[in-house]
Amino acid sequence: MVKAEELKSLAGEHGTPLFVVDHEALRRNYAKFRRLFPRVQAYYAVKANPEPEIVKTLYDMGASFDVASMAEFKLVHENIKGLGAKARQDFIWDKIIYANPVKDKATLEYLDRYKPLVTYDNVEEVKKTKKYAPHAGLALRVRVPNTGSMVELSSKFGAAPGEAVDLIEEAHKAGLVVEGLSFHVGSQCTNFENYVQALSIASAIMDEASSRGFAMKLLDIGGGFPARYDNGVRPLEELARVVNSTIKRLFPEDIEILAEPGRAIVASAGTLVAEVIGKAYRDGRRCYYLNDGIYGTYSGIFFDHCQYRVKAFKRGAREISAVFGPTCDALDVVSQTESLPDLAVGDLVYSENIGAYSRASATSFNGFPPAKVVHVNL
Repeated sequence: MVKAEELKSLAGEHGTPLFVVDHEALRRNYAKFRRLFPRVQAYYAVKANPEPEIVKTLYDMGASFDVASMAEFKLVHENIKGLGAKARQDFIWDKIIYANPVKDKATLEYLDRYKPLVTYDNVEEVKKTKKYAPHAGLALRVRVPNTGSMVELSSKFGAAPGEAVDLIEEAHKAGLVVEGLSFHVGSQCTNFENYVQALSIASAIMDEASSRGFAMKLLDIGGGFPARYDNGVRPLEELARVVNSTIKRLFPEDIEILAEPGRAIVASAGTLVAEVIGKAYRDGRRCYYLNDGIYGTYSGIFFDHCQYRVKAFKRGAREISAVFGPTCDALDVVSQTESLPDLAVGDLVYSENIGAYSRASATSFNGFPPAKVVHVNL
């Protein structure tokens, strides 16, 4: 974690709002994930934070990548090539999975030259893939419980378990090869039972597929690995024990296991430093206005259903205060209940654990540009 004095120094040098990415934290988080899940190949979910420098650091650590758009695919592929890797057709599978189950035809046409590994969850996607990316390998995305996850995904994606093997057969009839299954238990999954149920569902589908002549060789267990935003989130070590023991019980050693961690890798690597640009008293309560808000780095409050604590460098007696972003939109509320000392215009504040799904969805609404990004410990 970047220390307070360094954060203030960086803000003085670069101005605010400032988004600081700590690459030592990235390396530490990736190494921890690999240590806790030794059988799992980690495909970093680029959508969590698509900074090219993050891709490079994780590639150097041995990571692969989960992409969900052509922009993400090209970002990763160009960075890989820039690092001296050969863009061989048999190289892409090792390093990239295109895990968005629904793709437009232009995307499939572009990807086909790389013989990509892509996900699907419906018959129309089989037809489209056959026509525009016949060299693709497929992974069937299956609907699994998302109970208690911060962001629910099962209502939008995933084939019902009961139709899974029929969809595998449809793909084979079309001349495509289904390499395995994938699922996602929902983002920031703190209900570890979701993984147990999902793995059990996947195992049963693989057994049925095998009985009908369709051999599966990989399983993508998706993302959802939680960041520890507070002590209410159980540690990753506990989830690892649950997942590892369930995989060992249900799947033979020759099944390749993939995962798509994003938040668990990058959340704690990002810190925002912002400036108090306004102060008011409303209904007897202090209100602070920052030069960053929910249209900027705090966008995760709205899009990711996540709350980031605002902290002050200044010491002093604290009281419950409201914190707003800089735009003229009343929706731009960072927090209504932040415990802060008496701050003055020009004072700096910061928010930790804001590396995932924050600046990634930031805009320039109302003319306020996104925070400047600074990378440390490269």
